Amino acid sequence: MLPYHEIFVGLGVLAASVVFVREARRRGALNEHSLIAVTGALVGGAIGMRLAGWLETLNLKDLWLYGSRSVLGGLTGAYVGVLIAKRISGYRERTGDLFAPAVALGMAIGRVGCHLTEAPGRPTGLPWGVHASPATPECPGCLTGQAMHPSFLYEVVFQLAAFAALMWARKRLTQPGELFTLYLAGYAAFRFLVEFTRANETLWLGLTGPQWFLTAGLPLLAIRLAIGWRRGYYDPLIVRKVMT
Repeated sequence: MLPYHEIFVGLGVLAASVVFVREARRRGALNEHSLIAVTGALVGGAIGMRLAGWLETLNLKDLWLYGSRSVLGGLTGAYVGVLIAKRISGYRERTGDLFAPAVALGMAIGRVGCHLTEAPGRPTGLPWGVHASPATPECPGCLTGQAMHPSFLYEVVFQLAAFAALMWARKRLTQPGELFTLYLAGYAAFRFLVEFTRANETLWLGLTGPQWFLTAGLPLLAIRLAIGWRRGYYDPLIVRKVMT
């Protein structure tokens, strides 16, 4: 059987790299410092995915066996990796806006692999419910033939829409860092909601681990957006009709 997850993750990384380079070149920011930042993102993302999975087992020998599919851990690790790489290289310019469209497209492609290999989601009676192979790991619904939410396809649609929106907004936002902030806030809110359709185990009060992780970040992102709104950072995105 082909390793579909790894194939689509690789294609996602490749597509993200192409978008990053094109965007960096367009902004005149394609240099050794930005490439060092990319290296930091890749290394930090790989470590973050592994550590996030290891925290579920708390077994050091399983460090490199689990976590390769933890997206939130990967994103957090990539963010920290970029900060460390920039600190080491002495680069002070913001790079988040270069990453935002690239990450959205890369995630959209990578999630196709998740849809093909992982438990789709919770059981549903909606007409677009999907059935997965009984051999799918950790999927009781697959064994009973239940229709389930195509939760990963929901994310594919979101990420493609985000990519299109970011490509539209990138020439309109002039304040550095705001494109990345909008993407991060949008994805965090979406991920919190889509978790209600995912097959992840609930921990407390009906919320999953990723949702509890996001409860700390969402208020901070909301405050950050409110500050940007008050300062007029997002005014170029608002279409106003001028009465004559």
